[in-house]
Amino acid sequence: MSDLLIVLRSLRLRLFSTIVVIVLVAVSAGLLLAILSLREAGERAFTRGTGNAHLLVSKDGSPLVSVLNGIFYANPPKAPIDEAKLNELRDSFPWSMFVPTAIGDSYRSFPVVATNADFFAKFQPVAGEPWVFAEGKPFAANFEIVLGSAVARETGIRLGAKLVLTHGSGKSREGVDEHAHEHREYEFTVVGILEATGAPHDRACFTDLESSWLLHAHDRYEREGTTRHVTVKDLTAADRVVTGVLMRVPSRDNMSASPVLVAQYDRLRRDGSLTVALPANEVQRLFDIVASIDVLFIAIAGATVVSSAVAILLSMVNSMSERRRQVAILRVLGATRARIFWLVLTESTMIGLAGSASGVLVALMVLAFATQWMRVAHGLVIVPVLDARSAVFVAMATTVLAALAGLVPSILAYRTSVARNLRPLG
Repeated sequence: MSDLLIVLRSLRLRLFSTIVVIVLVAVSAGLLLAILSLREAGERAFTRGTGNAHLLVSKDGSPLVSVLNGIFYANPPKAPIDEAKLNELRDSFPWSMFVPTAIGDSYRSFPVVATNADFFAKFQPVAGEPWVFAEGKPFAANFEIVLGSAVARETGIRLGAKLVLTHGSGKSREGVDEHAHEHREYEFTVVGILEATGAPHDRACFTDLESSWLLHAHDRYEREGTTRHVTVKDLTAADRVVTGVLMRVPSRDNMSASPVLVAQYDRLRRDGSLTVALPANEVQRLFDIVASIDVLFIAIAGATVVSSAVAILLSMVNSMSERRRQVAILRVLGATRARIFWLVLTESTMIGLAGSASGVLVALMVLAFATQWMRVAHGLVIVPVLDARSAVFVAMATTVLAALAGLVPSILAYRTSVARNLRPLG
């Protein structure tokens, strides 16, 4: 009988414990592989989601918060930019793109972005990839609205539908924000549905600034005790506010940034009333901040791999008390101590190999789940690639640890006494 057949029969005799240990090894190796793959994929997805804006100006607390709120729609910005400051910014430089945005309303928890026509004409959700309409067209009049692909898919809303927006985030529907209410006085008509971009904008709705200003001017008149149908003529400077501005400086190829960007960035930063962010730089800063957390996750995943090796050790050591008689019989049949040692060591190594191979499947399942969750929850399309070098490294490390875990039971098998373990039972 070949040594491989002996090892396979031994594993089959302990089928349940063998499967449990292999599953533990697979889960630990798969998690480690998934974390390694998601690190790079996540950074690529967030960098991709910043679009083609060179600068984002707001009044948020920090540049990073400004990018998270103004581009990734983490939370509605709190402080507005007034009309005078907006005009000052627009006239301060010949911007190639100047797109104001007002974020604060929502529809079924999806953020609503009030902006102008340049948002679809000049701003690109992904650098080098302009907007594409699956149906309809951009808004061209007051109270028209365009839906991101995820909004249309999850709500089932089609062109021509009438929507009522909510003041505040979607959480207001659950009673978290006691000041939230629906703007039932004004209905919006869906005039366009966008193709998927793989950016957070897929989970947003877009309308024109005047419509947003009219909604909140109506609220202001109600607070003042006046009931009236508000028109554009009723808007005051206090109504014409925005929460951010997406800007680009002129560049030769529409992709790169000209040297003047640094000068404009420094000039705007000297205005203490504004927060100025370079979106791509802030995403990089975000990942620099969480790099230490990545190391922690990798360390935890590595610890689970080590724990799976310990499980192999305990499983095989516990089984040795039941297998000493089998080992003694093999010795009587001519097997040397060295052969017994290698048989047991091969058994633990095969468990490691089977677990690491299954770990690749576990990693693929984790990556598929994480990709779907990020797309649905945040509109980010993460395309993780299972790096071949990482897979080989994790598989080798797992197999080596399994082999090391098999050393102790191999030594116990090597030292098994033939005479003592062949005594008659009972």
